[in-house]
Formats: sequence, structure tokens, C-alpha cells
Amino acid sequence: MTRVVIADDHPVFRRGLKALLDGEDGLEVVGEAADGLAAVTVALDVDPDVVVMDLHMPELGGVEAAKRILDVLPSVGVLVLTMHEDDELVFAAMKAGARGYLVKTTDDDEIVRAVQAIGAGEAIFSATIAQRMMGYFTAISSSKAVLFPQLTDRERDVLELMASGLDNASIALRLSLSGKTVRNRVSAIFSKLQVADRAQAIVRAREAGLGSPSK
Repeated sequence: MTRVVIADDHPVFRRGLKALLDGEDGLEVVGEAADGLAAVTVALDVDPDVVVMDLHMPELGGVEAAKRILDVLPSVGVLVLTMHEDDELVFAAMKAGARGYLVKTTDDDEIVRAVQAIGAGEAIFSATIAQRMMGYFTAISSSKAVLFPQLTDRERDVLELMASGLDNASIALRLSLSGKTVRNRVSAIFSKLQVADRAQAIVRAREAGLGSPSK
């Protein structure tokens, strides 16, 4: 069962989305929030598999709310579902760690598939968003390498230390994180890089120039 939290400040939309997701086998809405601060509180309380997040909400925006949630629960899949699709918001959401980005005009079936996919550890973006992402990364690749853009900054820090030969306990000490948080981030790295284990992740990292055995 994929457990979902919905964060949106429009009650009619929130109720409709809850009815849609609760009507699907394998999905269960376990929490709702009408603002960004409440989204963080609810997510940390129920530890869902997926948070469906609007971006413009009272108290705290969706990007910052996603950052705060993922800082504590890095294995949670954040799906942005919003009316806005300008490049600045898209890439801010990605940098915060969102694994999906859809606009609210997306068909119901596609929203359901996106929640299911993100709950299974995949990343999913609407066709127009995906095209713009590809264009963006293609454009910057010739001037500045972006290593593993699907990872958050903190996940890249963990990956680099893994590639340098540090174990989880040493990484936790170096980054002032708990052992559980490091384990969760390592799991998120495996999922996003689509690797089976630590050895494969280290190979990918070293091939990209991260870390070194002697570091």
C-alpha cells in the first residue's frame, strides 16, 4: 500500500484529489495539509511514501516544505502538482529533491500513475517539463558539468564521501547527521541512480569524477 499525504491550500481540489487517490487500489491518503508548515508537520508525523505538494501555499511554500521534509525523510517521494510550470519553479523543486512535477490540468489517470510510480521509487515529469529539463541540461553540459542532477546537494555530498571510501558511520560524523538519516539518503541514492548496491553507486560516482579511495 502506497501511503500519500496531500498538501494544497484549495480545499475543493484537495478533497477531489483525495477521492481520486483513495478510489485506487494500492493507494491510501493518510494525511492532508492546507499550508506548507502543516505539510511538514503531517509528513513527519505519518512518514508517508509520497507527498503530493502544491508550490504556492500560505505559511511556507512548497519548495521549502519539500526541503524540510526530505531533510528528515529523504526516502519520501515528493510529487509537485501545481498550476505553475515556469523554469525557475521547476528547477527549484528539483533541487529541493522532488521526484515528479505535474500541472493541475493533467488528466486524472496520469496523476494516479505518477503517484504510483513515485511510490515505487521512480521519477516522473509531464512531457513538456521533461523536454525543458532535457534542453536545460543539454545546454549547460557543454559549459559546466552537472553531476547527478537528480540528486539533492546533500545526497551528492553523501555519494562523494561513499566514493571516497567512507562507511555510513564516518559519513554521519563528517556531515553531522544521524546514522538513520545517512542510511535513508544512501537508499535514496540507490533508487535515483538505479543501482543495486553500494559498490555500483561508488563505481558510478568515481566514473563521474567524484571522490577517490585515498580521500
